[in-house]
Amino acid sequence: MVQITFIEHNGRQHRIDVPEGESLMQAAQNNMVPGIDADCGGACACATCHVFVADDWIARLPAVSDNEDAMLDVVETRLPGSRLSCQLKAEPSLDGLVVTLPASQR
Repeated sequence: MVQITFIEHNGRQHRIDVPEGESLMQAAQNNMVPGIDADCGGACACATCHVFVADDWIARLPAVSDNEDAMLDVVETRLPGSRLSCQLKAEPSLDGLVVTLPASQR
C-alpha cells in the first residue's frame, strides 16, 4: 500500500492507503474524496480529475504525456504541479505524496 494525502480546496485532508498500481483518481473515488469528478472514468479525456501536486513531488513523478498535457490545457487553473489523477498510479516511490484539489473541476 502507498499512502497518498488528498487535500480539498477548503483544507480538509484525506489520507488514503492506495494499492500499488491503482490510479489516484480511482483511489479518491473509492474513498469518497469529494472534488474528483472523473467524468471520463479515467480515460484521460476530460480533465475532471485535476490535482495540484506538492512542489517537492513534481520531479519525482512520471513525465506528462502529450495527451495529458493537452487535457491540462483546458483546466481553469494550470500550475506547474497540475496533473490528472487518472494518469498517476500508486507505486512505492510515491508513498507520502500530497495532492491538493482545485475549487472546481470545470
